Amino acid sequence: MMSSMSHNRSASTPHLADRSGGSAPRLDMAIQYLRGVGPKRAAAFAELGVRTVGDLLEYLPFRYEDDAGDCPVQDLRPGMFATVRGQITRFGGQYPHATATLHDETGAVTLRWFNRSPRGAGVYRDGYVSATGKVQEFNGGLEIIQPRVRQFANEKALFAERFEGRRVGVYRATAELKAPVIRATIESVLSHADLAIDDPLPPAIRKELDLPPRATALREAHQPSDQARLEHARRRLAFDEFFLLELGMALKRRSIRGEPRGQALKVTGAIDERIRARLPFRLTPSQDKVIAEITSDLEQAYPMTRLLQGDVGSGKTVVAVYAALVAIANKRQAAIMAPTEILAAQHFANIERYLADSRVNYRLLRGGMSKRDRAELLGAIESGEIDLVVGTQALIQKDVGFRDLALVVVDEQHKFGVLQRHTFRTKAARTPHYLVMTATPIPRTLAMTVFGDLDVSTIRQSPPGRGVTTTRVLPSVALERTLLDLRPRLEAGEQAYFVCPVIGESEEETAKAAPAPRRTKTPPPLAPKLRSAIDEFERLRKGPWRDLPLGLLHGGMSQEDKDATLARFARGEIRGLISTTVVEVGVDVPNATIMVVQHAERFGLSQLHQLRGRVGRGGSDGLCLLVRHARGAKAKERLQVMCETTDGFRIAERDLAFRGPGELLGTRQHGLPEFRVADLMTDFELLELARDAAFALVQRDPKLTAPEHRPLRAALRARLGRGASLMDTA
Repeated sequence: MMSSMSHNRSASTPHLADRSGGSAPRLDMAIQYLRGVGPKRAAAFAELGVRTVGDLLEYLPFRYEDDAGDCPVQDLRPGMFATVRGQITRFGGQYPHATATLHDETGAVTLRWFNRSPRGAGVYRDGYVSATGKVQEFNGGLEIIQPRVRQFANEKALFAERFEGRRVGVYRATAELKAPVIRATIESVLSHADLAIDDPLPPAIRKELDLPPRATALREAHQPSDQARLEHARRRLAFDEFFLLELGMALKRRSIRGEPRGQALKVTGAIDERIRARLPFRLTPSQDKVIAEITSDLEQAYPMTRLLQGDVGSGKTVVAVYAALVAIANKRQAAIMAPTEILAAQHFANIERYLADSRVNYRLLRGGMSKRDRAELLGAIESGEIDLVVGTQALIQKDVGFRDLALVVVDEQHKFGVLQRHTFRTKAARTPHYLVMTATPIPRTLAMTVFGDLDVSTIRQSPPGRGVTTTRVLPSVALERTLLDLRPRLEAGEQAYFVCPVIGESEEETAKAAPAPRRTKTPPPLAPKLRSAIDEFERLRKGPWRDLPLGLLHGGMSQEDKDATLARFARGEIRGLISTTVVEVGVDVPNATIMVVQHAERFGLSQLHQLRGRVGRGGSDGLCLLVRHARGAKAKERLQVMCETTDGFRIAERDLAFRGPGELLGTRQHGLPEFRVADLMTDFELLELARDAAFALVQRDPKLTAPEHRPLRAALRARLGRGASLMDTA
């Protein structure tokens, strides 16, 4: 039996209502118990993450299209979505197409179905129907494609009800579950006026920010009355996503600071003077400002949780060493963890330079140590004999223990997962101070979401004496000539990096085109084969850079071979280092002035900025050549950003716009939810409002025990899922 409600237009979709009768379904009810769904269709919904009625209401349209409502045939235009009413004067066709002709008093229009036989079209000659669908032009006439039809007994019944124009949500569907079925199921649920939709947002916040009730927002998101109400609804739903995330951040931060369980470290004038005397240069005002922020935290009873970000070469490592020496001056231990052996070795080399002939006992914990050497070192760390230890993930293995760990420094922290960092922090009887560093400048929106529980310090001023690096985008056809032009510079003593996206050729590493479709005489052109480090090494040493001392470096080499190659490059014995992105961080060779990046379009802008930062670290100017193989305008536009600015923070903002938050920092590993409605790139003002409201609420009610705040606890866990539990461990 067809519903008389004006929003239900489909005869091909059964009337859907819950099996409990006329009452509204509960939000926690399994979707299979809605009439017209059942176990088979419920399984198809589950593929979309929809298992309950509540999930169904949260499954929002990804776009909208205008439905003109009832429209005379003569007023139809290509591209519009409309309903026409009339009589079928012809139907037929041959599978996989079914067609029919519908006449009204103003003209005729063709109805066309794909993958359907005439019998399955659901129409018959002389029948009265309404047909709803999208209008397109074909062979000089108009058609309504894949129309949804309703049958009527006679002409009077056909025109008994009319549809006004409206906006219609378009839902992501699957082969087993079509968008009209999804829409009809949602509209059936929303037809219940007494549908109980909880609203966890405190009324005071909703009133202050002029946000509609959540029930209203959900209804408008699925069935928008007009554009203004739809925007108002979207604002409320986006705010909820931001607010619950920031609420979790605020609760986590409060739990860390709620109890004096950290280790207060004194920073006297004498300690500061002794540390600075160890450094071979004067700190910049920007470094001094950051050190003041860090030492202020270290002197507190609660543990520091601070993010230190700075552009490539801004001098973050020396700030970390300063903080470590504060801990050591207070007779505690410090640890510095890096994501790679190369970066850990670079940090250790700097520490050796700063602490030569000092009484500080510092060691490098490496993954490839012999059992005997490792056992001796672990014993010294556990007994407290070692003051400062540098290493990779080897530091968080179960057999590594500390006597009195007071400071943890994690470099390039976005390369570690949340649980790895938590494991490190639990290796102390009292919670250690926690300093994370990144040379990938973080857009403010990401800093407020991914690292929203951390205080942020930024070094914006680079140490003096560094060269200026010029960046050029180079088409691949010009590379050979350019390499010959660069040869005299290498012969004169300069050094170059030549970075490739892959180590060697494999099926996964070679870009392949899809097979040509049937009846296509000429297959599509093959995508360019990726230039591998191994192949380019052979090509360069036999071609444009022959007879020059070259080296090969990639992640497939043994640690000993990688270290030996890097050492030779640092000593100037290698003029050209052909490598993968293993050199992205940690390699500091002041005499390196040239960076060549093959297939630059395959890298993110922030990663290219990291690579560019490997050159010009001495007093000489640098040159960065980004070799473009893709011909598309989008690739060209992205790479042009690198030529326009060397400001890592501007580059990170553009990278966020191009690639989105999930790719920029690998944020998916943090256990954070993906936003369904909110947009980090366009909703920054809303994010700030949500953050302010969440942190203010937790300030007033740290455990959310007030009656009006209790629903937030359930909503927080339901919204963040696994991320909610990880917030207690990050």
